[in-house]
Amino acid sequence: MNIPKYIESFRNEITRKGYRKNSVDSYVACVGVFLQHFDGIVTEPMRINEAQIKDYLRSFKSDNTQRANHSAIKCFYKYVLNQPNKFRYIEYCRKEKRLPIVLSVDEIQRMFNACENLKHRVILSLLYSCGLRVSELLNLKWSNIDRSRMVINIIGGKGNKDRQVMLSEQLIPLLANYWREYRSVEYVLNGQGGSSQYSQRSVGEVVKQLATKAGIDNKRVYTHLIRHCSFTHMVESGVDVNIIQRIAGHSSVKTTNIYLHTSHNLISKTYSPLQSIQL
Repeated sequence: MNIPKYIESFRNEITRKGYRKNSVDSYVACVGVFLQHFDGIVTEPMRINEAQIKDYLRSFKSDNTQRANHSAIKCFYKYVLNQPNKFRYIEYCRKEKRLPIVLSVDEIQRMFNACENLKHRVILSLLYSCGLRVSELLNLKWSNIDRSRMVINIIGGKGNKDRQVMLSEQLIPLLANYWREYRSVEYVLNGQGGSSQYSQRSVGEVVKQLATKAGIDNKRVYTHLIRHCSFTHMVESGVDVNIIQRIAGHSSVKTTNIYLHTSHNLISKTYSPLQSIQL
């Protein structure tokens, strides 16, 4: 089985179709492992039958990991092998429904209090103020920030969709101070030397370090969690969920409704029958 040939064809095809780089890398990695698994068992991937594919997918313990591999392999058979019907009777496993364990406003404040580096403060501020994804943060250009309309234009977000988010008044002097110190040219966040983009790994390290400095050791803190915190706190502040949907860039309000479940205001203030009982 000529695995490199198939991998190259797959990468080229989904790149041509406009898949984002992270998705391309993830899908290619999944298909690479899949082909390696059957190398020596079959001579060509089109000879792998439905039962074998189901057994392979069933080997993943995590439902979400299985779903991710399912999507990647399904795309491979559709776009490279022209066998879309191979997955006609292979249904996705049920999606895990896990709520993110969000930080409180006080814990976010402690992270800001622990932040002494100006660039790190800008990173945390942009992530939290408008719930940016890390890829959207890294691709944010100075030209995307519209002070006249007080919005930030997110160009080519998830699904290659554009949207607008609010530009907080508090961000303006912070960004001005940051620009005077770092003089980044095109992208707001610059890497080493001032010209290259900041890396996703560096953003992750900044968030983890700030959580550690803030003494948050009972929750797992990661970059995307700050986005969850942003929208949860908006719900708790009374922002309409349909507005949050537009800010978040969700195609369906059902996705946004998760923040109704993570809002402690809605849960903690709910009447408990135990209140009628003398303990």
